[in-house]
Amino acid sequence: MEPGVAKLRAAWLAGLTAERGLASNTATAYEHDTRAFLSFLAVHLGGAPDLAALSALTPADVRAFLAARRRDGLSARSLGRALAAVRTMMGHFERHHGVNAAAVRAVSAPAKPRGLPRPVPVREALAMLEPGTDWTSVRDAAVLSLLYGCGLRVGEATGLDVEDVGEPLTRLRIRGKGGKERDVPVVPKVAAMVSRYREAAPFALTTGPFFRGEKGGRLSPRMVQRAVESWRHALGLPDTATPHALRHAFASHILAQGGDLRAIQTLLGHARLSTTQVYTAVDDRALLTAWRDAHPRAVR
Repeated sequence: MEPGVAKLRAAWLAGLTAERGLASNTATAYEHDTRAFLSFLAVHLGGAPDLAALSALTPADVRAFLAARRRDGLSARSLGRALAAVRTMMGHFERHHGVNAAAVRAVSAPAKPRGLPRPVPVREALAMLEPGTDWTSVRDAAVLSLLYGCGLRVGEATGLDVEDVGEPLTRLRIRGKGGKERDVPVVPKVAAMVSRYREAAPFALTTGPFFRGEKGGRLSPRMVQRAVESWRHALGLPDTATPHALRHAFASHILAQGGDLRAIQTLLGHARLSTTQVYTAVDDRALLTAWRDAHPRAVR
């Protein structure tokens, strides 16, 4: 990487979380994607690009980068993320260092196939919330209760600190994607499961992470994934039954009971209503399936 560009890129990356409130995972992805872009250009252009070379890029150069990443196995969604990272970096260089970023703006992100969420069915979701006798089983049930009962993301649940979880627990203040905060109500059954974990944990939960691993450190999302994998095998569920599918179940099951779409948007922390509207398609699909199975005039 050309030294001048490397220094400017490092400064830009350092400012991402501080100035824009970007989540650490997103900042890491931007670092990876922009490094891949500059590494590709070093080969594509026959040398590490300086600011002048970046200004001289054409849309064909950018499309060549995306084609190379596609050959590396990236999905359309990952390619879109990579292009967004490159656009953000080049836009910064344009505003602060006089680089012409027209080439990256001229290239459209690949179309992403939009699949419907696949929520865990109600009966199976409730089965996952039944704890065993050991404290780790109680902990896992408490985490999964927050996913299904409050619509939390896995990272939001495992990221809770002791001071975030009040007693009595009626609401949670969640810091979600992009640092956006939202208030989430906690129903009594979920609160009871969380309290049961608090009592069962072999650690003094006075400060630091609320959900702990066996050695006392913060519970990792991977351990939650393993817990769901175990339930998946026990209940005979497909591979789509993941921790995030419990969040999908939270939304789709509320909608099926007549819940308001905008309220669900707020509870999930979606920035755009269009993101939440995908659950209406899930509900419609369930209605169509029920009609086909039960109606005497249904085409089979």
